[in-house]
Amino acid sequence: MSSNSFINPRIALVGNPNCGKTALFNALTGARQKVANYSGVTVEKKEGVFVGPQGTKVRVLDLPGTYSLRARSPDEAVTRDIVLGKFVDESVPDAIVCVADATNLHLGLRLVLELKKVGKPIILALNMMDVAKKRGYDIDLNILSKEIGVPVIPTIAIKKNGINDLVVAVEKEIEKYSAENTPNNNSNMQWKEPVAQEVRAYHREVERILCAAHRKQGLASEWTKKLDSILLHPVLGILTLFAILFVVFQAVFILPEYPKELIESGMASLQAWIGHVMPDGALKSLINDGVIAGVGGVLVFVPQIITLFFFILLLEDSGYMARAAFLMDKLMGGVGLHGKAFIPLLSSFACAIPGIMSARTIENKNDRLITILIAPLMTCSARLPVYTLIIAAFIPSVTLFGFANSQGLVMFGLYVSGILAGLIVAFILKTFFLKGELHPLLMELPTYKLPRIKNVALGLFERSVIFIRRAGTIILALMIIIWFLSTYPAPPANATDPAIDYSFAGMIGKFFEPILTPIGFNWQIAIALIPGMAAREVAVAALGTVYSISGNEEAVHQGLASAISHSWGLPTALAFLTWYIFAPQCASTLAVAKRETNSWIWPTIMFTYLIGLAYFAAFVVFNVTKYFVG
Repeated sequence: MSSNSFINPRIALVGNPNCGKTALFNALTGARQKVANYSGVTVEKKEGVFVGPQGTKVRVLDLPGTYSLRARSPDEAVTRDIVLGKFVDESVPDAIVCVADATNLHLGLRLVLELKKVGKPIILALNMMDVAKKRGYDIDLNILSKEIGVPVIPTIAIKKNGINDLVVAVEKEIEKYSAENTPNNNSNMQWKEPVAQEVRAYHREVERILCAAHRKQGLASEWTKKLDSILLHPVLGILTLFAILFVVFQAVFILPEYPKELIESGMASLQAWIGHVMPDGALKSLINDGVIAGVGGVLVFVPQIITLFFFILLLEDSGYMARAAFLMDKLMGGVGLHGKAFIPLLSSFACAIPGIMSARTIENKNDRLITILIAPLMTCSARLPVYTLIIAAFIPSVTLFGFANSQGLVMFGLYVSGILAGLIVAFILKTFFLKGELHPLLMELPTYKLPRIKNVALGLFERSVIFIRRAGTIILALMIIIWFLSTYPAPPANATDPAIDYSFAGMIGKFFEPILTPIGFNWQIAIALIPGMAAREVAVAALGTVYSISGNEEAVHQGLASAISHSWGLPTALAFLTWYIFAPQCASTLAVAKRETNSWIWPTIMFTYLIGLAYFAAFVVFNVTKYFVG
């Protein structure tokens, strides 16, 4: 700790999962926050700032949820290493704000007692006080503060109640600590991993403190009891879960239509303006046919991706996601998976990268590896552009059973196929390769609550920025490369075939065509698959370039759908969809798998088995469909 560390102090928010820690972080920092990754790992890092009443600029770090510094998962290990100052390139926090759920003090106080061993200033933020009082919980905060030896500040983070008192307490404790301790003095560091006897002693001490502070035990939420009687029912609960997932997938296909039209018209206007102000030539072709058509062809699917993220964030913020994991524990246990794997796998429907990252909450190494290996089989949002294009080209839009859209049903079937494949692969891995005991699911079910619009909006904004940044960097670079490969060399003067036949892209596609012919793919598809290995969604824009479809976004989409419907045939289309269910077409996913497993062995295994599975499944689908429909 430098001599100037207290000029701009840094505090860490530590707490159990579902204690309202992130809501408190949002209340403290507002829009003054940023999301990144810790150096060397893929654990998400959220940091923000607030200004205290004395003008002190305080940096706030929102650490992953943990029940103890013993660190039984990679997420908890990051929290432990930050708090203890063992993390590379991260300064030690000047103070710790331990956030505890006022309705569940046992776990919160247990963590406080352990954090006191660290020797840093600690403030206990007793959150959700409104919920606690409503349910009859009560405790003498003055006695509680005296017994545990740290300031106790009651807060209601979602309403910003108690935030000012918390800020004042943070400033006061930091000033007090800085006056009593010299820089770089870590003599107060006493924490060591507690043994079983010490853990039991902690629990006894918590009971003594609660008794001394006249804790009055309240009642659980009546609404939570009533809802859980249905949503956790072994039959009704499972049916409800699948109904919710069905609605989500239907909504992803239907709700974003109007925003997509707005994006399409905006891109069309931009292309028309470029066409009007720029002379014909290579630069105009690059901007209109490469950059705008390519990146715009991906951005048009942002509304669908946002819709999917919206529902996932609602389920997380309401407290239902933990119930979903509980419901799926028995089913997933049947194939050797831990119930906690459900949440990473569900997150993988938006993107396999956060899904793989969230597998860190699974304590057992083999269970965590299996979850990482099958995460890419969950249908991520990057597949949506491809699915939407092929389904629109080959599946007529009709209403079935009076309420279901036929295209939505096909989309649902693609998702289910990925899920079933993942369960089968998990069973094989657990049975033959990554054997081990099946660990029981132990987790705390949070109380149901109405999702906070601000939390959902912030989550959507963060994920939208990440996707758009991806479109403006990786996808933009790939589209420029594809445009160049598809444009040069120019066809000879006496050429009779399409220009792309003479280009570098045509040469590359024809080189790989013999390998892909058995699964029904032509050289044009090969060209789309190659850049798609870096980012799946690039395939749509690549196909537009390959088939020389130009114009506004709607014209490109309709023209491409018409072109492939006339040149592919149903067997090829279904084989292409099948390939996209299984193929590991995302370099970022493989890179994250490497970082999470700290080895290239597992990403190599992931790539190899997914490529083999994709080729085999596409071969079967193509030939079976060809046999029946010609």
